[in-house]
Amino acid sequence: MNQPPPQQQIVLPSFTDAGTLVIHGIKTFAKRHKLISGSYLFGIAFLLLIGSGTQLTASQHREYNSIMNTIDIAAEFEASDYYAKTYNAYRSTKGWFSCDSLCTRNKRRMEDASRVLEDIRREGYARMSDAKSVAGIFSEVGVGEVKDSFWQYFTAGKKFAKRQSLWDAMFVGMRSMSRDDTMVDYALKMIMQVLINFSIGLIGALCVFIFGVWGIIKSYQADPITALLFFVGACCAAFAFVSTYLFALFGATAGGLYSVAKVVESNGGRIGDGGGGQRRNVQNRAHWN
Repeated sequence: MNQPPPQQQIVLPSFTDAGTLVIHGIKTFAKRHKLISGSYLFGIAFLLLIGSGTQLTASQHREYNSIMNTIDIAAEFEASDYYAKTYNAYRSTKGWFSCDSLCTRNKRRMEDASRVLEDIRREGYARMSDAKSVAGIFSEVGVGEVKDSFWQYFTAGKKFAKRQSLWDAMFVGMRSMSRDDTMVDYALKMIMQVLINFSIGLIGALCVFIFGVWGIIKSYQADPITALLFFVGACCAAFAFVSTYLFALFGATAGGLYSVAKVVESNGGRIGDGGGGQRRNVQNRAHWN
């Protein structure tokens, strides 16, 4: 009878060899994708050089605060409150498919209130832009606003990943029970799903930040060269931070799985044996002898 071929055991590389392979892979990727690696390095340098932005001088502080104090916040609040009242009045008198004379009158009031509110807000944004132009986009005010925008989107991306991972944990668990998967299969599937969710959430947050940061830069009325330089630097810095975060996340996961695999390999393919089986076999042979 033909005997089945012996199973070949996969030998994992040592920790030193694994680290060498990772470093070699990073170097190879950087050489092949010079634009990506250059953007990453430029983003790191931009973060280190710009810091928290340049501090405003005393005269800049006074001019900035004087312009900001001219914004009529009370008028905007009153206009917003009046618009909300007219909107509710219009919605309460509007029918499903018709609008009588009372509804038409409320609609005109709502539209007038909307125009007034937009005018007040437009004037407030213009004055705020004038105040920002005094500070400059590279100032602590401009850098702080861009950082706040990035952290807002970054936090939203992580919340999306966590929320999606909770749903995936439930649905993947239901599918695993129907397929009679082991706990190891379920754990590996969930680890991969969590990594995918964080990648989607943070990359999406990065894209939304890049689309929105140009509007912030425009509000500071910077010259085209300064605006373009800051835009490229902010995008590269955001890319460097997100890629570093994802690389650390994937690296920690891979390191944990590699450590577990090395333990399994040292135990001859058994988890948690710890050599106890070998000691029991020696004791049994001594007893029978």
